[in-house]
Amino acid sequence: MNTELFPGEPVRPVRFDTKIAVLLREDLEPWQRLNVTAFLVSGLGSQVPEVIGEPYEDADGVGYLPMFRQPVLVFEGTKETLKAAHTKALSRALPRAVFTADLFTTGNDRDNRAAVRAVPTAELDLVGLAVYGPRSGVDKVLKGARMHP
Repeated sequence: MNTELFPGEPVRPVRFDTKIAVLLREDLEPWQRLNVTAFLVSGLGSQVPEVIGEPYEDADGVGYLPMFRQPVLVFEGTKETLKAAHTKALSRALPRAVFTADLFTTGNDRDNRAAVRAVPTAELDLVGLAVYGPRSGVDKVLKGARMHP
């Protein structure tokens, strides 16, 4: 596979000054971790379009949807770590998405939004949080979390 954009020129690693991160509560079941991660990142591209890359195409010219232009880093932490990260994300006004324990009992977007709307910010039973922003800001939000195994 040739990854050179311009033959003869060295391929330089791509560096991002921003970070997409998901923080999951450590007590989730494997299926819940996958579900929460998928839901959390689903809204990012609609609100922050610069995170979306170009459409994909295989060697036969078959097209595929575009995806994020940068990696999504997944972390885990305690309930307290998640609550602290949420507070920091709010104070830094970073684009964010939340997934609460109540959402495991709903089956559609309308009911999901109603479940979140029914609970004051400080009382949300968070099981997942996605944040996007400058690397240093996201790193500070995630302080105390560890990379997902």
